[in-house]
Amino acid sequence: MGKVVARQETGKLCFDFRYLGKRCREQTSLDNTAANRKKLERILEKIEAEITLGSFDYGRYFPDSPRAKTLSKRALTTLGGYQATPLLREFAETWFAEKEIEWRESQIVTVQGCLDRHILPALGHKEVGSITRAEILEFRASLAKVNTRSGKKLSASRINHIMTPLRMMLNEAADRYEFSSPYRGIKSLNVPRTDVEPFSLDEVQRIISNVRDDFRQYYTVRFFTGMRTGEIDGLTWEHVDFSRRQILVHQAVVNGKVVPTKNDGSFRAIDMSQPVFDALKAQFEVTGKTGLVFTTRKGTALSHHNVTKRVWYPLLEKLGMNKRRPYQTRHTAATLWLAAGESPEWIARQMGHTTTEMLFRVYSRFVPNLTRQDGSAFERMLNQKRA
Repeated sequence: MGKVVARQETGKLCFDFRYLGKRCREQTSLDNTAANRKKLERILEKIEAEITLGSFDYGRYFPDSPRAKTLSKRALTTLGGYQATPLLREFAETWFAEKEIEWRESQIVTVQGCLDRHILPALGHKEVGSITRAEILEFRASLAKVNTRSGKKLSASRINHIMTPLRMMLNEAADRYEFSSPYRGIKSLNVPRTDVEPFSLDEVQRIISNVRDDFRQYYTVRFFTGMRTGEIDGLTWEHVDFSRRQILVHQAVVNGKVVPTKNDGSFRAIDMSQPVFDALKAQFEVTGKTGLVFTTRKGTALSHHNVTKRVWYPLLEKLGMNKRRPYQTRHTAATLWLAAGESPEWIARQMGHTTTEMLFRVYSRFVPNLTRQDGSAFERMLNQKRA
């Protein structure tokens, strides 16, 4: 049984315990007070519990101790004739360099941010082979306490995104170094359903009628094509086919740069309705000599943050409408198509969905007569049979 004692020479507290048959004494900088003793006794209880469970890592608790060179998990593994696994920060460099070629630039920035701001500060000092399931769950729980710049807690979706690189690294390391991944069986946090609050057709017409003249064509296209913000901001005239009345979605603007669409489904052709065709014809008279379809007055690419703050939100406030994200224009297109009775397969293709599953799951409640069974079709069949 270990104990916390005070050294006579210094009056400082130290740990005194046994590990692997050896007596271990580790000095601290804490004075001999009741509060400090209680604090160290709690740590000692944890150390002895880990020793009992076989998960104790000397180097984690006492990284500067001379004993860490021979008693840490890394040292013990090497001495035992097995290959020690690298520290997570070392493996992360290798893994990132190998995966980088597969990712878009925006994803590279996102993953690097997750590593630098969250994963490596918390777990970078540990061997990939020594990270436990409990430590993964503890790390995830700590993310729930992080505040964003706006003072809000990280959302479940954001936490899942941060955890994804950690899961990928641990699974890859487990395959390479032949150990069981501690991430196995850990499920992602439940994320609330997508906030869908589409506009009615009357609201759409009011918005288009009252928006600034230089953005009327822009919002007409947004509302009646379901294009994402990055897709419409990155649309060029070479991808507008007036003869076939189609918009070819091949690229998007992400963080100010033009990149390919995010997946194969997003790479698509959108059929132009008459309002969209007319809006693009009118826009061609304004920007037809430039590459981008929609630009600022100076001919530069739109900044969606500026457009949202200076055009979109002020317009909704002026019209007395609830504040809704610009992405609701995409949801509006889907619900209007469904309400009009368009084929779900056709709508899915216009939206860039590979199947109709998401279409029904997200939008069906807005058009119950067409996309949700409410019993009326069965009643009609029975009535026809009786007649």
